[in-house]
Amino acid sequence: MNRLQTELHRLYLPPPAAQHEDGRVRALVMELARPPSWELLSTVWQGVQAELELPAPAIAVSGLDGLQLWFSLAEPIASMQAQAFLEALRVRFLPGVDARRVRLMLAPGASVPALQEETGNWSAFVAADLAPIFSETPWLDIPPNEEGQASLLRGLSMIKPAAFDEALKRLAPPARSADLPVAQAQPATATAEQDPKRFLLRVMNDETVALALRIEAAKALLQQHR
Repeated sequence: MNRLQTELHRLYLPPPAAQHEDGRVRALVMELARPPSWELLSTVWQGVQAELELPAPAIAVSGLDGLQLWFSLAEPIASMQAQAFLEALRVRFLPGVDARRVRLMLAPGASVPALQEETGNWSAFVAADLAPIFSETPWLDIPPNEEGQASLLRGLSMIKPAAFDEALKRLAPPARSADLPVAQAQPATATAEQDPKRFLLRVMNDETVALALRIEAAKALLQQHR
């Protein structure tokens, strides 16, 4: 295994013990395309660090038509929770962007760097200061240097479970009286136990969230009551 493969495994591939855990992921990707504006996507890259206090995600060009942010989780999480996180990022940091331009992907493996057969161009990780130059041409027309790719990834950190949970709380829509008719009267000692439920309730009742995610949140709540 070379240095690039080592970094890809460290950040994005599931650990051996979790290889067969269905529906759990640790690589989350947000892509902005048609057109792939770094000016817009950088608001997400900066926001997750400044507002959510999370490690910087990797920046990549898709080799096709998009710019991407790659988030690495220290531990795999349920796909629904991962999708809700990405959707919440879109709503928070890209509220004025047509949702059809934003692709939210759960990556079971690492697909960067890679040759894109459709275009003959390459996907690759890029440095933040170089990202703006790829806004019109989000690709490399030659294979990226493996050592350079490894160096870019080596400086990245994974999102630890506690930091991810705190980010979800900060991203949750503000509580509305209709959401929590009873929970507000509960003692402070119950807060930690209620947080997941509150998050799901807020997602379910937030009309700005994609309908599919609101339905998944409702299903998760129903399972909690069984």
